Amino acid sequence: MPSSTHTSRDVRRTRGSHRTRGPLDAPTSFRVVRAVFLSLLAAFTLLPVFVMVTSSLKPLKDVAGQFRWIPSGLTLRPYLDIWHTVPLSDYLVNSLIVAGSATVASVVIAVFAAYAVSRYRFRGKRLFTVTVLSTQMFPGILFLLPLFLIFVNVGNATGIALYGSRGALILTYLTFSLPFSIWMLIGYFDSVPRDLDEAATVDGCGPLGALFRVVVPAALPGIVAVAVYAFMTAWGEVLFASVMTNDTTRTVAVGLQGYSTQNDVYWNQIMAASLVVSIPVVAGFLLLQKYLVAGLTAGAVK
Repeated sequence: MPSSTHTSRDVRRTRGSHRTRGPLDAPTSFRVVRAVFLSLLAAFTLLPVFVMVTSSLKPLKDVAGQFRWIPSGLTLRPYLDIWHTVPLSDYLVNSLIVAGSATVASVVIAVFAAYAVSRYRFRGKRLFTVTVLSTQMFPGILFLLPLFLIFVNVGNATGIALYGSRGALILTYLTFSLPFSIWMLIGYFDSVPRDLDEAATVDGCGPLGALFRVVVPAALPGIVAVAVYAFMTAWGEVLFASVMTNDTTRTVAVGLQGYSTQNDVYWNQIMAASLVVSIPVVAGFLLLQKYLVAGLTAGAVK
């Protein structure tokens, strides 16, 4: 018995060492090129992160001087100074309120609008979808001056101070995140079989019941993908935030400019603050990664 066992092991080892390449196996040259390309791509992607992290741990004189790949000394002082040089905590609160409100409003409105377009026939349906899609053809800077004039005139006529408020910035972000959200959710809802709606109706659900009990859970990955897009767009937007806000409603995307003064530029604090304000986006992306990946492909197959 032991001899037969060793013989079978030797046969399997011999077969494994002389395994021929299958028709679907990539050639050796392709694997080498792929490894080199992925290595260069990883280095190109991680190099800026490495520079940011090391620069945030250096004293200001080392950052402003000759660049060194390996820092001579490390300090956590920049991470403590970023909260005192500028009111970074206030900027973070403003960004969370604005980005969170814009995301919730965009997703809620887009869910109802996309469900109506996906499930019902009504006059002007095609015109509505074409109009929603056509808004993505224009650059955002074209809406800057019209929105500015609207907010100022509305404030002068009604006494409601829209300009410089968080509410005005939320409405501004809805103008370019909401059309995209509606268009994307239409594709996601179209991928959900209509038989599920009919089954829910037979069970006694109305249109809203079928939407929230059947369609929304089935299209949850797509809704999460749209929410992540809306949040990231509002979180990192600079152009509208620099014009539509003041000292009390400024967001982090604009507040980072406060580390650059007439006398000096606090490069180490800029790098440290950039890493700190990236934590909410990175954490949210990691938590919702599986939904995001599924949502990006959910509406592609019907």
